[in-house]
Amino acid sequence: MTTQSSSTLHTFSVVLPHAVPPEMITVSAKKGDRLDVVADAWHMEHDCHYGWEISFAPGDADMSTVRARLNQERELVIEV
Repeated sequence: MTTQSSSTLHTFSVVLPHAVPPEMITVSAKKGDRLDVVADAWHMEHDCHYGWEISFAPGDADMSTVRARLNQERELVIEV
């Protein structure tokens, strides 16, 4: 996963395999200024589970503004 940050926006991106459809991706805002990202192709046995925990310094990110999208190139982009 790659990151880009400015004083007003944090962007995280990763290209996912075709085996992981959008309905198998979960992005959750957690207490303590954290994001949990899970992409899990549950029907496969190998190379099918991806997960990240993203932590922010207190007050560094507005967790109510989290936006995630999966584009046609299979790139998951999360903006906070």
